[in-house]
Amino acid sequence: MRTVSVVGIGTGNPEHITVQAIGALNAADVIFMIDKGDDKRELLALRQEICERYITSGRYRVVTAADPPRDRAAPGYQAAVADWRSRRAGIYQRLIAAELGEQDHGAFLAWGDPAIYDSTVHVLDEVLARGTVDFELRVIPGISSVQALAAQHKISLTRTGRPVHLTTGRLLARGLPAGCDDVLVMLDAGCSFTGVDEDLEIYWGAYVGSADEILISGTLTEAGPRIAAARAAARRQHGWIMDTYLLRRPGPGQPPDGPDSQPADGR
Repeated sequence: MRTVSVVGIGTGNPEHITVQAIGALNAADVIFMIDKGDDKRELLALRQEICERYITSGRYRVVTAADPPRDRAAPGYQAAVADWRSRRAGIYQRLIAAELGEQDHGAFLAWGDPAIYDSTVHVLDEVLARGTVDFELRVIPGISSVQALAAQHKISLTRTGRPVHLTTGRLLARGLPAGCDDVLVMLDAGCSFTGVDEDLEIYWGAYVGSADEILISGTLTEAGPRIAAARAAARRQHGWIMDTYLLRRPGPGQPPDGPDSQPADGR
């Protein structure tokens, strides 16, 4: 049976690649590269650099396909994403059927950790559900943007007895989640943090782990405008941006069920 691996490659630093990921890449007969166009040519170049640096088998070949465009102005966000993923699934289906032999191993290189937020796993699940081409799906974890963000800011994402809430900018725009003192936000093209009227700290990073890394932290009131300006400038310079941030209420906070809800050992 064919094997298809989705390999997490970190957030921009080739040294984020794990030993498991290197093993999966060296087992691949075909590396599938998805070309997102001239604006994101750097993303394709990084994938190529990773292959050249870590694949020593000498027997793989690269197959590149254009990524279908997504209508970002569509009024229905979920419907637009579903349509885009369906068209992507059609491309992946054709690639796997045409380029992988029955016993071959193909690999898609996914940004960050595909088990957290990448669409590749969802798209390949749809390919399998169609039933036209069969393969064993494997997912290799990678360094995620939230891990890299915390490491570069030298902070922990967790605090004793406190939950961490993971959300998107689109949902943050509706308001800060109730009862959450630590909120990780991804996919915030609209800088939704500027609409949060609370006494919070923010730890923000763009292109984290790469040579173009930008890190800003501070109170939301002070750092927020600087982040919005830096984000806009970086987006103009590179043509694309990948960023994430942590919003944190100062102080130790209280456990969700009150101060007496913690175990006796304090964990």
